[in-house]
Amino acid sequence: MKKFLFIISKSASGVSVQEALDQIMSAAAFDQAVSLLFIDDGVFQIKKNQRPDELGLKATTAIFEALDVYDVNAFYVETESLEQSGLTVQDLCLPVKLLARNQIAGFIKQHECILPG
Repeated sequence: MKKFLFIISKSASGVSVQEALDQIMSAAAFDQAVSLLFIDDGVFQIKKNQRPDELGLKATTAIFEALDVYDVNAFYVETESLEQSGLTVQDLCLPVKLLARNQIAGFIKQHECILPG
């Protein structure tokens, strides 16, 4: 089993979100250990109470919440990104673990496959 890390650094933008979620679910379906790290504007992808339909986009929070079915439940958020976005852990739709910016490099090194999300 390989340890996959998907780094999600951009806010939701149409097809790219669905493609990333497809990759995440594919890795998990083949019994790989999958973790997600939300940094920069990526934290907005898991913000509660989004209304992407008003912008003509698909809601993705329900898909992120359903990742538990694939045994994907290791969600991490960079503390500084969360603070810069004006969000708190309570504003997110997933139970996340916080990592300080100076912990990110060491965290990434713990994974064998690092992919953009």
